[in-house]
Amino acid sequence: MIRNLFKAFRLATSDYLHEWQMSVCFVLGLAAVLGPLLVLFGLKFGLVGAMMDQLIEDAGNREIRPVGSGHYDRAWLESVRAQPEVAFLVPRTRSIAATIELASENSSRIVPVELIASASGDPLLAPDAPLPEGLTHVVLSWRTAEKLAVKPGDVLDGSLARRYRGQQERVHLNLTVAAIAPEQAFSRDGAFVSVQLLEALEDFRDGRAVPELDWRGMRADAERSYPGFRLYARSIQDVAGLRDAFADVGVDVHTRVAEIELVQRMDRNLSVIYWVIAVIGLVGVSLSLGASLWANVDRKRKQLSVLRLVGFRTRDIVWFPMVQALYTAVLGWALAVAIYYATAWVINIMMATQVEAGQQVCRLLEIHYLVALGLTCGAAVIAAALAGMRSARIEPAEGLREL
Repeated sequence: MIRNLFKAFRLATSDYLHEWQMSVCFVLGLAAVLGPLLVLFGLKFGLVGAMMDQLIEDAGNREIRPVGSGHYDRAWLESVRAQPEVAFLVPRTRSIAATIELASENSSRIVPVELIASASGDPLLAPDAPLPEGLTHVVLSWRTAEKLAVKPGDVLDGSLARRYRGQQERVHLNLTVAAIAPEQAFSRDGAFVSVQLLEALEDFRDGRAVPELDWRGMRADAERSYPGFRLYARSIQDVAGLRDAFADVGVDVHTRVAEIELVQRMDRNLSVIYWVIAVIGLVGVSLSLGASLWANVDRKRKQLSVLRLVGFRTRDIVWFPMVQALYTAVLGWALAVAIYYATAWVINIMMATQVEAGQQVCRLLEIHYLVALGLTCGAAVIAAALAGMRSARIEPAEGLREL
């Protein structure tokens, strides 16, 4: 049995090479369909994939901001932070109180900056960057650090003023630059600081005492409430759910759900369009290859019947069109991959100036090539089954009549 299978394999190979013109036509026909499909999927995966990656990587798409000013106590904020969909949450003080003027010995400029509450796990800061801890450390935005000409480790002079009991007061505090935030983290003049420092600055401006910094004033309230918070969802898929959860408790929030859903809907629609085209193309190739193999078997009825006479069984003969179909599938796939590489190279060069550095408009992963090979071979086997059924019905007597 194995010997006959090997002989059938060798005969099919010899016949495939002998009629190389027809074999080349089969391979070119398959590559002409599969090559454009690979290019189309490469564009879909490259363009939409890049947009999805940008959605995932841009922390701003996971941000949820309350609209307007509210009153949120620590207990409520802790209950929100405990939700599994929440990746990061810190309270925020009033915007008017979250400012400070910074100066350094390296620059003559005095830069008013916004203060952003931060803590461990802040998505806008590098994971391994030092944190703005306590009342004396800040992480400057890239723009502010450039204006003040400072680097990590430098000391800044921070100052703020208030009117207390009819008199104008100004205080100063030394702030150490713990790190410089990435340029894309905050585009304006700003500094990431601890919630503790924000609370101290707000207390000072409201006329309350800050014993840790020796700032006099009224006694601070035991229970503090916050007008807002900084919250980031764990993933872009969690944003819509958190938005709905806030709406259920009467908290109006701003999100980028519309932009996220637009890209996700585009991904789904393009996937459907691509697979419809791919299925139509594969069915067309299968039917065309099957008809060709059927005609090839019919044309070689005499030769195949002679094989039956010399001892080949039906299942051995069925391998004849199967082997030739697999040859066509593998060679057609290889040629289609070459077509894709050449086309993708041209497309990526043409679009290089319109995308970010390192980003490719047309790209595929290794798994995509393997899936394409598997589908192509599967379609070829289905097509060969038609010819196999035809060859299985050839009787040895047909060879005797011809002889």
